[in-house]
Amino acid sequence: MDDENATTGQPIEERPHGEVARHPARPSLGPASRPLVIAHRGASGYRPEHSRAAYELAFAMGADAVEPDIVPTRDGVLVLRHENEISGTTDVAEHPEFASRRATKTIDGIALTGWFTEDFTWAELSTLRVRERLPKLRDASTTFDGADGILRLTDLLAMLDAAGRPVGLVAEIKHAAYFESIGLPLDELFAAELRQAGWANDERLTVESFELDVLHLIRGRGIRASYVYLVEASGAPADRVARDGDAARAYADDVTPNGLAELALLVDGISVDKRMLLRADADGNTLGLGTIVERAHAHGLTVFCWTLRAENRFLGKNLRRPGGAARWGNWLEEFQLILSSGIDGVFADQPDLAIEARARL
Repeated sequence: MDDENATTGQPIEERPHGEVARHPARPSLGPASRPLVIAHRGASGYRPEHSRAAYELAFAMGADAVEPDIVPTRDGVLVLRHENEISGTTDVAEHPEFASRRATKTIDGIALTGWFTEDFTWAELSTLRVRERLPKLRDASTTFDGADGILRLTDLLAMLDAAGRPVGLVAEIKHAAYFESIGLPLDELFAAELRQAGWANDERLTVESFELDVLHLIRGRGIRASYVYLVEASGAPADRVARDGDAARAYADDVTPNGLAELALLVDGISVDKRMLLRADADGNTLGLGTIVERAHAHGLTVFCWTLRAENRFLGKNLRRPGGAARWGNWLEEFQLILSSGIDGVFADQPDLAIEARARL
């Protein structure tokens, strides 16, 4: 999931900054409080995202599930990174032996320059250390830079199996059409790793993607899971653009009455940018809720949204507090508004705050 910005209410006590309807025959994340609180890339508001420390903290905070982003290496090993371009989340630029790997590529229509997972073997990536992606916003998290290496999907599956309580996995498949085009089919690689780890028929598993094609392919490989389609607030899915070019059907068409009816035949749920859930004025003030949850539920679809974050930068203007982008604003007001919408699950960088907001409703 990409970064996003976003109500009114009384002031609340601020915690110290840095403190730590489904288709009935289909599986779910298992018994848990509702709405589900899904730790976005682990507890990424406190530790570098996708690090072992971030996932361990999410477990300790009581998250109902965790959400990894999945991309492949050159030799087909699935690793956990927000993007396949890793210069902002690892120390790869400090490794002179990899200087020649720096490249410019177009991924889903966007030109990026840096280092890409598909240009490394797992043995090479395993020498890197992870770091905070948003150091200006999350200075406290930077103290953990270099403490952990990159995790593989199989590493996280083992952590979940050893967690001591049921914790769901909401696995995001990234850039599937692009990786298919370079000979790294994520449906095949993902299904193989799940089978090897004993996760091919596990009720804790949800699979999500911004591309419907890869969800269809993974299900066709016999992976029993809940399937969730990620929906952007604008643009069109990369798999459709690769196939249809400028005529590609937009995400906006997927959330019309006809689009939702069609999706209900293909997937179990949708996961939307929170901007699609909230009403805001032209100045960026959060005013209330829209109707997408009710409309999707009417078609039998579950609804998740992303991403709940406490920092001013990610809140509506009327919910921000003086002190700059990194200061926590009136997060409780926004979190409770979203949680009260009837939504089935939320992705949160600070899962403890989302759990607190849910408890205080």
